[in-house]
Parts: sequence; structure tokens; C-alpha cells
Amino acid sequence: MIQLLYISTARGTPDISDVLAASRRNNARDDITGLLYADGVRFLQVLEGPELPVRRAFTRIAADPRHRSLVVLSDRTIDEREFGAWAMAEKRPGADADTLIARIADLTGNASPTVRATFDSFASLRRAA
Repeated sequence: MIQLLYISTARGTPDISDVLAASRRNNARDDITGLLYADGVRFLQVLEGPELPVRRAFTRIAADPRHRSLVVLSDRTIDEREFGAWAMAEKRPGADADTLIARIADLTGNASPTVRATFDSFASLRRAA
């Protein structure tokens, strides 16, 4: 099983509900779990599951016109899933940033310290944006 963590920049203003619906459908079909953080400008996502489906999912994401400037932050083998179900944390305009940061901390509670720190620091930095 592998875990792949990447960051990308949104091209235009993607409809996050479309991204979420497609991701839920595809990830359930492919036995992929993880976490997607989206704030309308950036995506930070971790995908985990069987190697071939995760690599195929990332190939689809890289070809998706809603993404640009994809950077893989981590690509590693894992013994067990760190995310029991697929989840999304979205920064909505006017939403309470502390609530979002607390939600991300909860969703990354079983993640490795490095993955948890990546999401925590990214959400904190994006808080001001």
C-alpha cells in the first residue's frame, strides 16, 4: 500500500462540490482513502491505498484542467492506512479559521507526524490568505 501527498494550485475557480463528488465516487471504487484540503486557491491532498489505483488517481488529477503546478511532497509505502475514510476540509469564505484548523487536526489524528504537520502548517498559513 502507498501514500502519496501532493499540493497543487487551482486553475480558475473550480466548483469544489464537483471535485468532492467525483473524488468520493472514484475513491470508493478504487479503495483509496485520504484527505483533501481545498480553499479555492490551493489543493493539498493525501491519497492512500493499493499502489496501482493511487497512481492512476494521481495521473487523472495531474491531467485535470482544474489543477496546475502539481508538486509531490511525499510518496511512500505504508503498512496500514492513516486515514480510515476519505474526507475533505474546505476553507469557505467567511468561515471560522479556528474551526477549520481544529477539523484538520482531528482528521489527521492518526497520520504520521510529517503528514499531520504538513496539513496543520498549510492550513495555518492559508488561514491568513
